Amino acid sequence: MRFEGTEAYVATDDLKVAVNAAVTLERPLLVKGEPGTGKTELARQVSRALDMPMLEWSVKSTTRAQQGLYEYDAVSRLRDSQLGDERVRDVSNYIRKGMLWRAFEADSRVVLLIDEIDKADIEFPNDLLQELDQMEFHVYETGETVRARHRPVVIITSNNEKELPDAFLRRCFFHYIRFPDADTMKKIVEMHHPGIKPALLSEALTRFYQLRETPGLKKRPSTSEVLDWLKLLLAEDLTADDLRRDGADALPKLHGALLKNEQDVHLFERLAFMSRGRQ
Repeated sequence: MRFEGTEAYVATDDLKVAVNAAVTLERPLLVKGEPGTGKTELARQVSRALDMPMLEWSVKSTTRAQQGLYEYDAVSRLRDSQLGDERVRDVSNYIRKGMLWRAFEADSRVVLLIDEIDKADIEFPNDLLQELDQMEFHVYETGETVRARHRPVVIITSNNEKELPDAFLRRCFFHYIRFPDADTMKKIVEMHHPGIKPALLSEALTRFYQLRETPGLKKRPSTSEVLDWLKLLLAEDLTADDLRRDGADALPKLHGALLKNEQDVHLFERLAFMSRGRQ
């Protein structure tokens, strides 16, 4: 059982090695990289390639580690007791299973995605150390211990918004998804936009990488954004010549798909003004 990529996902050799190493070691795979570089999609494609169901736990700033295990709804139980509901006799009626519980009790091995773990409080990763390491946890309200029937393939993503604890990092296999080079990006684009004219693709990617490398850019556009941009170029039936006419320093056509804040738009406007002044 090895991950070799899929027809819908271009996986580099080092990424394939990382996925297969994590599966072999039975360690969580911690994937970092710029937003939009395919970290979340990786989990979906691993699920598809290994023919495993996927469970997705999207982490927010308010998410607590306990929610991944279970939550006890004491308020509902109190209300039901006041109403004389017979359900209150069984506390399990008020236990809500989290994603880890669901992954542990699955009939077959699953892929568990813990997405954007760095959004949560700094203690969030530490609070999951034992559960991810031992593959079990205790439910205090019922006195039961939940153990994994099959050890899930755990993929954890991070956008590097905050540092993760060393104790947590030691228990993971780590991989950083580098931003695709031009050749890899060409393969990604051709996968999403088959039949795109080579001249348009070449000129668009040239403009895209020039834009990404512009000094002073606050938010560099990602893979997902260049795919959106190319989709718009194709919808508008633009050609390579249309892009060339803009000039290297001007705002590219339909730039709203690439530049997402006014500072970067103003930066390119200043560059265009300075370029005209030198002519």
